[in-house]
Amino acid sequence: MSHRAPRIHRQRGLTLIELMVAMVLGLLVLAGVITVFMSISASNKAQTQMAMLQESGRFAIYQLSEDIGMANALYCSSSGGSPKSTGAGNPKLDELRAPTVFARGSALQAALSDVTTAWGAGAYPAEPTQTYALPEFFFMRGYDCGSTACEPVDPTSSVPAIPAQGKNVGDRVVGSSILTLRYVDPSNSWSIGEGGSSLTASASNPTALGTINLSPKSGEPPVSDFGAGHLAMLADCSAAQVFSVAGQGSPTLTPLPAGSGNFDTPGVWTGLAGVRLFDFDRSFQTVTYFLQVVDIGDGRKTGALFRRVNGGDKQELVRGIERLGFRYGVMNSSGNTRFMTAKEVDEASTTECPAAAPAPEGGAASANRRGCLWRAVRSIEVALVASGMRPLASLSDSEMAYTSTLDDITTPVPPANHQIKPDVDQGFEKKLLRREFTALLAIRNFNP
Repeated sequence: MSHRAPRIHRQRGLTLIELMVAMVLGLLVLAGVITVFMSISASNKAQTQMAMLQESGRFAIYQLSEDIGMANALYCSSSGGSPKSTGAGNPKLDELRAPTVFARGSALQAALSDVTTAWGAGAYPAEPTQTYALPEFFFMRGYDCGSTACEPVDPTSSVPAIPAQGKNVGDRVVGSSILTLRYVDPSNSWSIGEGGSSLTASASNPTALGTINLSPKSGEPPVSDFGAGHLAMLADCSAAQVFSVAGQGSPTLTPLPAGSGNFDTPGVWTGLAGVRLFDFDRSFQTVTYFLQVVDIGDGRKTGALFRRVNGGDKQELVRGIERLGFRYGVMNSSGNTRFMTAKEVDEASTTECPAAAPAPEGGAASANRRGCLWRAVRSIEVALVASGMRPLASLSDSEMAYTSTLDDITTPVPPANHQIKPDVDQGFEKKLLRREFTALLAIRNFNP
């Protein structure tokens, strides 16, 4: 009996060539997946940047619109027109567009914040020698800033100082303009009459103000809130008078004597309704907007919109704002409106000025009306450039292109083609998405 040896089955595996082909195919598929992932990731980052800069731009415009809408507002009304006397010692109706200032010397300028022009500086009016209407250039002031300087005057001369331009953290952003607005905040005041505070006539003159007797009603500030050395302002829906007083912080305020702290004694305003007393230094608010360089980590910087009230601590509102500019819609004496730069508004000729505010009783209208068009601004065109803040290395020049009416660029071009270059002039990242936002904002209290 014979035995056949068992057949040995041969086992086969992948050859080296087959393995390499499989690996190459796998790498190609993986590369495709990675490419798609990177594309989606880059697109997502770009969309996130776009959403961030759109939100920043919209918020900045909204915040500016709130204060620009309030610009030049005075208590209760801003009605103008032909003044009508209400009797001896009482104010003229429809005179509120220019409060009468009784305070002598530099008291008014000391009461305001962010003032960059002293009495008599350059072509500006000399210090008054009798009661006067509050000048137009104390209501609003703009500064157009290029890469090295600002017009019409240097804003860093304000007290406290507005930061100088530069690339370091804390500097003002290069090429960003500045806007200062003023208006009355009626919330922090005392009502006269109607069960509240009262006025007493002078013993020697029944039409002149003797004392202000503070008796706060519910919801009104305590008498101690009236700041030491601050000016007082009496106002109703037709007029306002600003004057120096003694007794700040106590229940009794007394106008300083005529010829001393005041040019004359303010009127007692008897028999009028809606009269309120204001701490002028606090209630006649000064709001200034500017851009400042801030640190956002990893050695990177960006611009932020800041708001400063009454020269106090500034408040950072929103980051990613790299440019800011304004043009002013002004109504001239002919009733025509045209858009002007800050320098053009400030240096307008007397023939372009609207009619002067009525001269105060016993006072005189100023012959020098430098800056007269600042009260004739009826709208402000705001332009700003916002960035996404987070750099995207993959961005091409065409993807970084944006417009800038501040540089007269209406067709999108890369950052290198702008007059103010984000990386070279401002010290910001170049590889960012940027977009311009513009808005035409009306001044609700327009009344030249």
